Parts: sequence; C-alpha cells; structure tokens
Amino acid sequence: MPALRQVCRCALSGGVPRRSLVVALFVGTILNLINQGDALLGATPVNWIKIVLTYLVPYAVCTYGAVSFQMREATKCPS
Repeated sequence: MPALRQVCRCALSGGVPRRSLVVALFVGTILNLINQGDALLGATPVNWIKIVLTYLVPYAVCTYGAVSFQMREATKCPS
C-alpha cells in the first residue's frame, strides 16, 4: 500500500496534473479531428465515449510517464 500512496502523491504533485492536461488537450484534439472529423463537422453522429477516451488516454499516458520517471529517480542509488 505505501507504493500506491507514493504513486498517487507523484501523480498529484510537481505540476504533473497540469502538464498532463495540456498534453491531453493538444493530442486529444488532434486525434479527435483525425478520427471523428466527419462527426465533428456534422456529417455523422458524434460518439461521445470515443471523444472522452481520446482525451483520457493521452492524459493517462503522460501521467504514467511522469510518475514512472519520478519513481525511478527516487529509487536510484547514489553514485
């Protein structure tokens, strides 16, 4: 359980949420335009689940990268 607590602490600190949000908005918008451009322009129905997931996945990937880096740096042995 202490490892999970440390992961949560890393995910919510050091600007990680803000940075992940910026990446998710940028990447998610591009992916939504590519994948659902027709729907967003009104030619076909919009799949809202896909839109939400298209923003959620880059957020999760960015957060995972930041947390894994912080965890690795915290466990490095001094040289």
